[in-house]
Amino acid sequence: MTEKTGTFVVTHAEDDSAVIRDAETAQVHTLASNPGLEVHDVLEATVAPDPPLEVTWQVVEVDDRRSIELVDTDLEPTQHSKAVAADAEVGELVQEERAGTGEIHIFRVPEDEVEAAARDVLDDEETIARAARLEAVRVEVRRSADDGVLSVRYLPD
Repeated sequence: MTEKTGTFVVTHAEDDSAVIRDAETAQVHTLASNPGLEVHDVLEATVAPDPPLEVTWQVVEVDDRRSIELVDTDLEPTQHSKAVAADAEVGELVQEERAGTGEIHIFRVPEDEVEAAARDVLDDEETIARAARLEAVRVEVRRSADDGVLSVRYLPD
């Protein structure tokens, strides 16, 4: 195996090891040591397998490091998000670019499933990986049980 450069999300971190996931391919790499990483950190980095067995990896170089904040807010989706959801089918995902940078994902779900859907988004590793790909540093989940609307805002710094 050879070195690999990409965007990695830290999915597990202990004092003496960490697990990172490639944000593009979802390939998982176990690090033989932890160079100070924490869960939800995002690295633009180069990793290489540890010889001789090449079953664990090491971070060779870090070009950028940031942390992604997951926010379960009590704010409601914007009026625009609610209007977009009103035109969507239940279960449909609508993706929109934010003014400036970032992205908003709007879901219409059954009204009694809004809380469960919000929890699923917050617990899903893919939410962090998507934020990493979008270069976001904050993911904000808003919901309206009255309308069955869930919005996930991927926000830049």
